[in-house]
Amino acid sequence: MINGKRVKIGQFLKEREGRYAPHDPAVKSLKRLNKIDFSGEIHLSDKGSKTNMIIVKPGDLVISGINVSKGALAVYHGDKPITATIHYSSYIFDHGHIDIEYFKRFVKSQSFIQILKDQVKGGIKTEIKPKHMLHLEIHLPDIDSQKEIVAFFNCIENEMSELSGEIGHQKVFLKKLRQQILQEAIEGKLTAGWRKVNSKLINGDNHASKLLEKIKPEKTRLLSEGKIRQEKDISPINGDMPFTLPDSWVWCRLGEIIYDPPRNGYSPKAVSNETATKSLKLGATTYGVFDPSAYKYVADTIPKDSVFWLEPGDILIQRSNSIDYVGVSATYTGQSKEFIYPDLMMKIRIVKPLSIKLFQMFLSSPEVRSYFRAKAKGAQQTMPKINQGVVINTLIPLPPLSEQLDIVERVENMMIMVDELEKQVSERKEKSEMLMQSVLREAFVR
Repeated sequence: MINGKRVKIGQFLKEREGRYAPHDPAVKSLKRLNKIDFSGEIHLSDKGSKTNMIIVKPGDLVISGINVSKGALAVYHGDKPITATIHYSSYIFDHGHIDIEYFKRFVKSQSFIQILKDQVKGGIKTEIKPKHMLHLEIHLPDIDSQKEIVAFFNCIENEMSELSGEIGHQKVFLKKLRQQILQEAIEGKLTAGWRKVNSKLINGDNHASKLLEKIKPEKTRLLSEGKIRQEKDISPINGDMPFTLPDSWVWCRLGEIIYDPPRNGYSPKAVSNETATKSLKLGATTYGVFDPSAYKYVADTIPKDSVFWLEPGDILIQRSNSIDYVGVSATYTGQSKEFIYPDLMMKIRIVKPLSIKLFQMFLSSPEVRSYFRAKAKGAQQTMPKINQGVVINTLIPLPPLSEQLDIVERVENMMIMVDELEKQVSERKEKSEMLMQSVLREAFVR
């Protein structure tokens, strides 16, 4: 069974074999595939052909070997077989392993184009024949995950079709889509199906409450050894929660799952010449992703054992910015001790073995972002601040460890699709109506 593994396309697609001369009785009376346009529409012709032909039967996937990377593929839904020139190829699906709609999305994605470049000599400039197609190696999720992904993005397509052609509206929608994905992740909705088939990984000793119990003595040990600082003012959890968690999850405070209390950065004066110390600018994390190009040089020499140097996996939270950006977080992905961070940010580090990626996603969710905005205060209304106590007492859902990894994978795959949609929006500003019909066809999860 193919289940979230790297496989060859030939494990779930089979070429419909057979080559026929133009006047062969088997093809002479059949309509001919004239072309597949880049939106996946099949156009037929009554005219014959002077080249050898293949047969395409209802339900087959048919691909243009010349233009497949541009989206020239479709499932043929006619009542009778048709013919196509040998510049096309036709395939039969193994429906137990592949969802047709999922695969159509995949082949139209930038990920597939990259696979062609990596695995086929000549890449997208080569006419893709079955000998190329069937030997391509891809990552394929299990069939249930494929169907979930298709269903999720079918909803997106329906909503996008109702939008006007204004590019600004499309960008707003995609921003909301990102927020929806993160909110469904933090509420456990993305992995509802996963929990049904993985009950052993979320109950008993694998329950999130047991995970939280293991964290507490480890932090106590590190505290006694002087390796971390004492957490202060963590409030007990009581009262109404913002939403109901799955049974295997528990609520906790952010301060319970980080090594040290949040620590503000340091902002020495910038200099125009190059020095040994690079300090991040606020813009390095403003958009939720670490940007290593947003830095300045400072004159101060910072000792190598200073707490202000950043390490991979540190999460940086903007403690002051405009109300729209205060509390924005990003995970530092640079080199060890490559940068220090400014006073307008604070640094936290998630306790092992919890997923750093997961909790940075949770910190970026609408629920947590709304909490930070509500708590932001300060004399300067244009740059309100959140303090360390606010961050420590952030309510955070804690899933079982195995489920954390699955959530991260699902969110990352969905965000890849949204990235591709945004790219299409930016590239086709003057063709918005066409964009509305085609942009989601370019989406792909893996």
